[in-house]
Amino acid sequence: MAGKLFADRLDHIVLTVENIEATTQFYERALGFEREFFRGPEGQPRHALHFGKLKINLQDRATETPTKAKMPTFGSGDFCLIAAVPLDEVIAHLHAEKIAIDTGPVARRGALGPMQSIYLRDPDGNLVEVAEYV
Repeated sequence: MAGKLFADRLDHIVLTVENIEATTQFYERALGFEREFFRGPEGQPRHALHFGKLKINLQDRATETPTKAKMPTFGSGDFCLIAAVPLDEVIAHLHAEKIAIDTGPVARRGALGPMQSIYLRDPDGNLVEVAEYV
């Protein structure tokens, strides 16, 4: 039996990457994300990628923050994004940008039901699923 729900939605994820600039350029080109630069609470420089109502914070080995994963690892990310346009448009854009699609479209099941997904990899090998509900 489930108890009271204490979380509402995902706000952001953090990826540890080898090269913040290369990763930023990839997500800008592949998915139209917008870069953000800001200072953390301790004044340290931080980098993020905005899309919709969410963001991906980026860190590299040199990023100083007291709230860092215990064992941040390059290429260990595996996440699903819901497309803002029909998946066919995403696929056509990726082909035009010469960005490889690893797998798909394939049928998957998301949090809200059946969906079609494609998979690609960012410069660090993180698995990025882009999906649309059917």
